Amino acid sequence: MAKSTFHFHPRLFPSLLILGVMLPLFISLGIWQIDRAEQKRTLANTMEMRRKMPVEALTDTPLTADELEFRTLSVTGYFIPAGQIVISNRKYLGKPGFHIITPLQIEGSKKHLLINRGWLAGTGNTPPRIETPTERITLTGQINRPSAPAIELDFDLKASNLWPYLTLENYMHWSKLEIVPFIMLLSPESPHGFVRSWETARPGEGMHLGYATQWFAFALMAFLLWLKLSVERTKAIQSGATA
Repeated sequence: MAKSTFHFHPRLFPSLLILGVMLPLFISLGIWQIDRAEQKRTLANTMEMRRKMPVEALTDTPLTADELEFRTLSVTGYFIPAGQIVISNRKYLGKPGFHIITPLQIEGSKKHLLINRGWLAGTGNTPPRIETPTERITLTGQINRPSAPAIELDFDLKASNLWPYLTLENYMHWSKLEIVPFIMLLSPESPHGFVRSWETARPGEGMHLGYATQWFAFALMAFLLWLKLSVERTKAIQSGATA
């Protein structure tokens, strides 16, 4: 009579591959996604809190984008038409157009604040003609930090004031102006703007939590696979006397 017995006998190569590589990798990726979810949750709470804060005037007091981002501020000063640039390939309701970026010299200061005046319909490589007032004005808007795309394209800053994207570093190099380290998204209530429909979506952590669950599931499956490969089944013949 044959009797099955099981022996736990881990093999070297599967142990090195699964326990040494796959399991730590899957667990670390899961933990990283949980951390990303927490970052998104913190960012969403910060956005909500700052958007509810009362409007305050922007002055020459040194402030960072970390302190002001998502807040609505007011600023008084003078547009500098010579420093105006146009960002191409901006879409609104599926239509092509441009974003108009105009520097405003802050009253009583040598510093400038870039104002995104909104979206203007248009196509092609010729910047639209924009009338920009030069009298003293007061504007309100939400503070924002522009970021470069994932893949930055090389373009000649001096060739035109029509740019594919905006970064503060490029603008400072091009304009030679002293600027504050953020821009203002002009509010719909302020004058001298165009279409202003800024995204206000709350960053969601759900996607990252879903990814974390997947990575932990992969880790569990890898561990179960290692257990299966480590268990050997043998059959032994059991003898017995018959009366």
